[in-house]
Amino acid sequence: YPIGLLFDLHASNTALPWSITVHFKNFPEKDLLHCHSKDVIEAHFMACIKEADALKHKSQVINEMQKKDHKQLWMGLQNDKFEQFWAINRKLMEYPPEDSGFRYIPFRIYQATTERPFIQKLFRPIASGGQLHTLGDLLKDVCPSAITPEDGEQKTQVMIHGIEPMLETPIQWLSEHMSYPDNFLHISIIPRPTD
Repeated sequence: YPIGLLFDLHASNTALPWSITVHFKNFPEKDLLHCHSKDVIEAHFMACIKEADALKHKSQVINEMQKKDHKQLWMGLQNDKFEQFWAINRKLMEYPPEDSGFRYIPFRIYQATTERPFIQKLFRPIASGGQLHTLGDLLKDVCPSAITPEDGEQKTQVMIHGIEPMLETPIQWLSEHMSYPDNFLHISIIPRPTD
């Protein structure tokens, strides 16, 4: 999982900087995917990019790219070179103006209080009537327990990149501006702090 997502899920209510303990023995093979080389991490990243593009553009954008474009995308991310990364990733974030948005939104919803790894399902950014779907619409459809009942108190917080976006935010806008480098919108649902 991306480090920002892990922070949202496990430490968003703690003081910064986030203290992390790294262990170099007894790797928990049953709990974590063990990546034995950078090539494995690159392959996983590119698989996520391809999955996101399949949802957004029927894989048309990634398939039109050359191998050197794929390498530039990865090297830009690996070496923390935003311009190098964005020169290629920009193409993955565009859509024809007549479409008004992506075909489907690549998203994953993670809940801190469940054992389920994440929720993922097909969700269009535009409703059949032409209006923009919002984050609230997505949550009502996919994870209604995250929405506060009208007569109750809010028990959960929805976080993306450490920010609690308004439920009225169009999901297309969130996908374009708040997706992680793998082009997925990683949404955390965590218990609201009681203090």
